[in-house]
Amino acid sequence: MSKVPGPVWLVGLAAVVILIAATAVPYAAPASGDANQVVQTFRVAPLTLVNPRTIVAFSLLVVVGLLLLLFVYRRRLFIVFWIVGWLTTALAMFMASSEYANPRLGAMAYGLSQFLAIISTLFFVVGADAYRTRPHIRREYALVLLPVLLWFSLAPLPLGPSAVFAPGHLLIGGGFAAAGLSHLLLVRQTRMLGAGVIGVAFLVIAGANAWTALASAVPEASGGALYTSLALYLTAALGMQLMTFEDMTSELRRTNRRLQTAQNKLRRMVITDPLTGCRNRRFFEEIIGREVQRHRRYGIPLSVVFVDIDRFKAVNDTYGHETGDRVLQQVASFLLSNIREADYVFRWGGDEFLILLSCGEQEARRRAVTLQKAFANSPETASLPRGVGLSVGAAELDDDSDDVITLVRTADERMYENKRALTQDPRQRALPMR
Repeated sequence: MSKVPGPVWLVGLAAVVILIAATAVPYAAPASGDANQVVQTFRVAPLTLVNPRTIVAFSLLVVVGLLLLLFVYRRRLFIVFWIVGWLTTALAMFMASSEYANPRLGAMAYGLSQFLAIISTLFFVVGADAYRTRPHIRREYALVLLPVLLWFSLAPLPLGPSAVFAPGHLLIGGGFAAAGLSHLLLVRQTRMLGAGVIGVAFLVIAGANAWTALASAVPEASGGALYTSLALYLTAALGMQLMTFEDMTSELRRTNRRLQTAQNKLRRMVITDPLTGCRNRRFFEEIIGREVQRHRRYGIPLSVVFVDIDRFKAVNDTYGHETGDRVLQQVASFLLSNIREADYVFRWGGDEFLILLSCGEQEARRRAVTLQKAFANSPETASLPRGVGLSVGAAELDDDSDDVITLVRTADERMYENKRALTQDPRQRALPMR
């Protein structure tokens, strides 16, 4: 979806204002000449107190003004094409409703008004495309429209306005049908009600123009038909207003989703150890209070297992920190893949890990020993430096206690007892009891 640069939309706004003023000048100027003088004029609309085409044209200028207000607030390229489309339609209506002393000039003006009406539908088609992506208008399009312009401007001179009446309405109907389908395709992509209203209104306008071309052979339009067209135009304009507001709402939703995604990513970065992918101590401090409350309120047992990597300092000193980081990553990956989803693994610091379990001490000790033996026998251990293993210690939080610091300290002490026991006899895997 393209955004119009500041200088471009200011120049465009000035041009639109000038065009609106220019189209209104003939209707503001007083009539010249003798009022009693009878002048032969050319009309393409019925003689009424107020020409219906003039009413339609001024109504469309009001629509243009409303869209200009939206554009000032919402600088989007598709609104520019809507504005130009309605402005061109209004200009076509003004040309068709004017009186001309020279019948040949009037016939040519009617042909040009038909051509402008065709061009206006193309702006609506391009407007729908401009919502999805920036449209590419090629010079070949002008070459295609040039013969159409020549026919609609010159054919009425020898053949009369009827020569461009039916072809004009058929082409206008085809253009509105293409614009309607283009906007209905937007509904499938964006689920916007406004695009659906525009699409349906344009399709009905297309049908009305086709019916006009087939049902009549002269460029005389009844007031009822023109007022029906005006109602359809205003319905489409209402859809444009609605679609613009829906677009703003949609962009706000997308922005909120991006902010939420960025916030979640930032939170994961804050509570996750970047080297191992385990949760860090900051996250432990966030959740431990909640876990202790669950433990005391619902009687859910809460235990911790303290894990330390054997001979890690020797690995760092002998093989370097890169090998030490690889050992940490493999141990973390092993722990994360061998715990339940309801449990947590924290990197406590250096080569120490802490596992938070929702179970009693006996179960925690059993699972700690299982992890210890599984790691020693895992295929990943074979790729690690010799002597790398796990020392573990487990402790359970008392029912009437919320002293987490003492709990972690107790598990830490038992881990060191286990490490000393393994140093004396590597086959010793039992954890010290209370």
